[in-house]
Amino acid sequence: MKILRFLVPAVLACASLCATAQDKTLRIVLGYPPGASSDLLTRLLADRMRPLIGQAVVVENKPGAGGIIGNETVKAAPPDGSTILLTPVATMAAFPHSHGAALRYDPFKDFEPVAHLTNFQLSLLLNAEVPAKNAAEYIALVKKDPKMGDYASAAAGSLPHYFGVLFARSAGIDMTHIPYKGTGPALQALAGGEIKAAMFVLADALTLVRSGKARVVAVSGGQRSNLAPDVPTFKELGFNIEGNGWYALFAPAKTPKDVIDRYAKAAIEVIRSADMRQRLEQMGLEPTGLGPAELAAILRTDYDKWGPVIRASGFKPTQ
Repeated sequence: MKILRFLVPAVLACASLCATAQDKTLRIVLGYPPGASSDLLTRLLADRMRPLIGQAVVVENKPGAGGIIGNETVKAAPPDGSTILLTPVATMAAFPHSHGAALRYDPFKDFEPVAHLTNFQLSLLLNAEVPAKNAAEYIALVKKDPKMGDYASAAAGSLPHYFGVLFARSAGIDMTHIPYKGTGPALQALAGGEIKAAMFVLADALTLVRSGKARVVAVSGGQRSNLAPDVPTFKELGFNIEGNGWYALFAPAKTPKDVIDRYAKAAIEVIRSADMRQRLEQMGLEPTGLGPAELAAILRTDYDKWGPVIRASGFKPTQ
């Protein structure tokens, strides 16, 4: 009887919390503005999760500080299943190294992994007027004219920024990172010839490539992208570097496991559905659909991988 007196209130409390989570609107926070591939992914996911979890699902853009504002918003949210985060690898695996004590969240202590959604490839782009048709010719140009080694990305401290560091080290050349405030301005600068090279998420660069204003000379995955099947990987070209980015869902720490499992199951079902897979592949994203345990392992691997690269880059968050 004493055991029952303790168990019954606990069971009722859990049931109450789960019921509350199902009654509430689920808010998916994204730390980036509308328009890029991450925003479209989040909205597609929200639309398709609604009928599976029986809740209203809304997307809330919280842009700022390269995605940090979104992460901080979810860290501070109550762990009642009403808020989850969609974020790329950089904010969880790279920023803890680059921002150090200035970062007001810990990816392992302040969040619960929910689901790994997609991978994406990075790409080395050149302005169409650059007289280099491939990576080898570009490296030769940089050796002759170091200014050609200036390369753009959408933000300082982003994964493309760090992959540029990896490429420069592997190629034995000096490259200077030129950060821009977002994908749009960086692409405009490349298209207009303000800068000659850039490292971008492949999916975000396709419009510029298709317009003939830039060319892709290498991609970062373990195999060629279906979006650019004629473009070799860095590994094919003899550079021992590889680096897929990813998007994943996280919940605030201490969110109940059954709530996390319910959201994970729905998100995975959405990502693995035939129509969603087709749509994501058209966007340049590789659907994965992996659960909390797999996401936790991937996060740890990438956290350990990017630390040395970031230290070698010399990046400071004040840049």
